[in-house]
Amino acid sequence: MFARTARLTLRPAWSEDAAAIADAVGRCEVTTALSHVPFIHAEADARDWIGVERRRSDASWLILSHERDYPRIVGGIGLSRCLREGGQQLGYWLTPEARGRGYATEAGRAVVDAARRALGLQRLTATHWHDNPSSGRVLQKLGFRRTGDAEMPCRARGGRVLPCAAYVLDLVERPAPAPTLAEAA
Repeated sequence: MFARTARLTLRPAWSEDAAAIADAVGRCEVTTALSHVPFIHAEADARDWIGVERRRSDASWLILSHERDYPRIVGGIGLSRCLREGGQQLGYWLTPEARGRGYATEAGRAVVDAARRALGLQRLTATHWHDNPSSGRVLQKLGFRRTGDAEMPCRARGGRVLPCAAYVLDLVERPAPAPTLAEAA
């Protein structure tokens, strides 16, 4: 599945992307913001990740910026099974130089739309470490509402269990309520 926005292309990762993915993800500023990615992320690890067979409702995309002369990988975004609450969880990362440009929100809108329309999902969850409040602002812009706190292990931080904020987004479009007699008059 592909998606195109004003400044971004979201597409699956290809085997020839492995070196660029390893370079982008293999930085402390990226891995410590993710729960499942180890701190050392070699090209072989990227190839393994690219080759993972995914369920229909699991989807992952590279985020490529096409604001310059050629598209370049600036992050990744995906939907995966949420072990904590069931359903699908939204996750994303950006390279340090791509942060603060609105890319996560722009890519997130495209993925939320795909989750709703193409995948037929009814609900998404998301979390972010407490020490990464900018991710919470992205989730709020996407319409997620905070449901409380949770704890999750972070591989890149030695497997330590860390506090995080938990969010949910209901994707079912509910019809507007019928007007009451007073409103109809």
